[in-house]
Amino acid sequence: MALRFDPFREFDRLTEQLLGSALGSVRTPRFMPMDLYRAGDHYVLHADLPGVDPGSVNVSVENGILTIEAERTPRTDENLQWLASERFTGKFMRQISLGEGVDTDHIAATYENGVLTVTIPVAEKAKARRIEVTRADSPRVIESSAASVQQPASVS
Repeated sequence: MALRFDPFREFDRLTEQLLGSALGSVRTPRFMPMDLYRAGDHYVLHADLPGVDPGSVNVSVENGILTIEAERTPRTDENLQWLASERFTGKFMRQISLGEGVDTDHIAATYENGVLTVTIPVAEKAKARRIEVTRADSPRVIESSAASVQQPASVS
């Protein structure tokens, strides 16, 4: 069995366990890669969360920020002798600013085969709509019965 040698890997792992991840969001995308796209009248987000207990996944939205939290727990067996431990364990989080024009009351999420799918509907007011363009006619002439003075119609 061939393993890649990194003389500082164990030091990094111990430091993270003791102090937490000092890198914070710099490391987060590495452990929760995602795709985000618009499909018609909704946005779809796919986040990879392999090995995560579905009960630990939490999706919330507050003040236009979508937050995804999850936890991958390490195996804790006294009889294990680790030869390599490269998979991230612990709690991690990803936040996405939703901006304007989404219906936060109807966001839905499903977790299947290690992939979290979040569906974010576009708000009705933000959906594209066709605006009818009318032709501007020349001003109409209105005849007054009191006088034969012709005036253009006014638009208020």
